[in-house]
Amino acid sequence: MEPRGNETSTGFVLLGFSGSPHIFIPLFSFFLAAYVLCIGGNTILSMLIVSQSQLQTPMFILMGNLAFVDVCFTSVIIPRALYSLLSGDTHISIYGCFTQLFWFLAVGSMDSFLLAVMAFDRYSAICFPLRYLEIMSKKTCTCLMIVSWVTGFLHSTLYNVLTYFQPRCSQVIHHFFCDLPVITLLACSGTSDTLQKVLLTEGPIVAFGPMLFIFVSYILIIRAVLTLTSSQGRWKTFSTCTSHLTMVVLFYGTVIFMYFRPSSIYTPTYDRDISMVYSIITPMLNPFIYSLRNKEIKNTVRKILKWDTTVLQKSSIKLHL
Repeated sequence: MEPRGNETSTGFVLLGFSGSPHIFIPLFSFFLAAYVLCIGGNTILSMLIVSQSQLQTPMFILMGNLAFVDVCFTSVIIPRALYSLLSGDTHISIYGCFTQLFWFLAVGSMDSFLLAVMAFDRYSAICFPLRYLEIMSKKTCTCLMIVSWVTGFLHSTLYNVLTYFQPRCSQVIHHFFCDLPVITLLACSGTSDTLQKVLLTEGPIVAFGPMLFIFVSYILIIRAVLTLTSSQGRWKTFSTCTSHLTMVVLFYGTVIFMYFRPSSIYTPTYDRDISMVYSIITPMLNPFIYSLRNKEIKNTVRKILKWDTTVLQKSSIKLHL
């Protein structure tokens, strides 16, 4: 699908899936279903954590924050993609594109930092169980959240400024949203040296810093677990980390494939497929991963369902009498 008139002078053209119009309806259905599941699953998880006093612990507070971040993450991308698939309008204004890029980078960075904070939470709980509530107090959690958001916003602002002012020799984006790698490809040759230097210095620090912290945390966690004498105790202790580890693998695995791959293997299809995993599928799966693998959440849901059933039975008896 080619740009209409002089649209390229006022914004960008998101080619996205325009080369395969026959898959618009299946894609629209998939995006809509994923978005509904993501919003529904994360909202229910957040409400469950907020409303149940037994879940007011650092681990679940962080889990609730992750649910909020995941909702923001998908909301930056999917509504615009749904509009394009439904209307066929592939044009996006310059300000719309860079607003999307800003929030995508900010919320994506927050997702990364939050996974690191959750690793620190598990490390504190397993390695220092007697001092856990002292180390991971509400004040500590709040400070860590504020630092993560501020760092994410600064990181996103830096990249937005650099990419916004770089000369561009094309306005056609071979993607379904404004992501950093595809926008940098629009730069004229020899004009993106500063951006490339930042990508090679600041980028890995923000991306791999939290991942390295998570890696070190789990080395210390595994060392502490191995000191336990009971094999059942070792598994029970480490099982509290399985949900978090699953999310870490999903998130960082796709990010590495997307942002730190050789330019020689770049293709628009490759980027689109990988982007769909970390921007749509992973946020959709996160609440279900935690719900299905967390004993406290499953017990809380059972109690609520049991209470609701009991209330309905009592109401039915009263009406019958």
